[in-house]
Amino acid sequence: MQSEKPPIMWLPVTVFLFTTIVTVIGVPWYGYAVGYSGAMWLAAILVLGANGMSITAGYHRLWAHNSYRAHWSLRLLFALFGAAATQNSILVWASGHRRHHRHVDDNERDPYSAKRGFFFSHIGWMLRAYPSGKVDFSNVKDLQRDPIVVWQHKHYVVLAIAMNFIPALALGWLLGDIVAGALLIGFLRLVVSHHTTFFINSLAHIWGRRPYTEANTARDNDVLAFFTYGEGYHNYHHLFQGDYRNGVKWWQYDPTKWLIFVASKLGLASKLKRTPAAKINQAMIETQLKRAEETFKSKPLSLRFSDQIALESMRFQQQLQHWKELRLSWVEAQKELMEQRGEELRSMAETELLVISEKLAALEFEIKQQRKRMIRFVNRLAAC
Repeated sequence: MQSEKPPIMWLPVTVFLFTTIVTVIGVPWYGYAVGYSGAMWLAAILVLGANGMSITAGYHRLWAHNSYRAHWSLRLLFALFGAAATQNSILVWASGHRRHHRHVDDNERDPYSAKRGFFFSHIGWMLRAYPSGKVDFSNVKDLQRDPIVVWQHKHYVVLAIAMNFIPALALGWLLGDIVAGALLIGFLRLVVSHHTTFFINSLAHIWGRRPYTEANTARDNDVLAFFTYGEGYHNYHHLFQGDYRNGVKWWQYDPTKWLIFVASKLGLASKLKRTPAAKINQAMIETQLKRAEETFKSKPLSLRFSDQIALESMRFQQQLQHWKELRLSWVEAQKELMEQRGEELRSMAETELLVISEKLAALEFEIKQQRKRMIRFVNRLAAC
């Protein structure tokens, strides 16, 4: 006998249906009948960016993952425009997201598990009162000490309504067309904002590559990163969730990390967390080794490939152990430098720290080269 479906959540169902109908029918109809100015489109894009980045830089990387610290003024801005995104309060959003990371792909405990299908992970999980989505603040006690988070949660409904209507109507009035402002800056902006975020829960667990880990369904996808302010590098994020960056390579499109970095230079953000390069390369090498071993098992290849896998694995393990030892020495040298008061002793500590830093940099370069060798080897193995 099929189990009974959870009850429908009529508030989100109504919001999603109403905003979608107005956007799909009203926006093109008004555009055809009256038209929209370039300034109105620009205003809609700017407000969309403000509430999108408030979710990515604020709700996600700041509050859900504590990947950096932010000045109260920046937190207030994120809280206001995050409310405009209408994805619930910071407290509810961060609590659910932390559960998602802890129980990723677990159909019983992950609020939006991708293994329950695209529709469920994209929007279906919000339409019914599923047990996996039950609100539980036991994992956000740190956020309950943030007065801005508490204030936004207490007044969320009022803030969400105000931040959806006031900017849209005010900008529409300033630009000479209140109806156009309501349609573009209000409805269209909200629907686009919703689905760009929802695609990270759904499409980013289905479409893309997994260079860092295959332990979960999260993927890296450059196309999604473009539309989601850098959140599309999801395979990296699920392994290194404390990093303020998602696009870890300099060329990867991640405007959220650039915003946080610029904010730190302006004194509005601090204590930015970065994953050491060697750890990133370690994850990539381990993933390549695993693929090589799986490929070897599935194909009748010569023993030389088995020997090569063993050799590359041993070389990597030696490098990794050496890196861990050097990293520990570097931390100890930093502590010693901070504790030294005399000029001569401080100079000696600085010299020691510099030597260890140079050794670390050289070793991390070796590990990076090892990663490139592993990629070439796995590609050659797969081609056999």
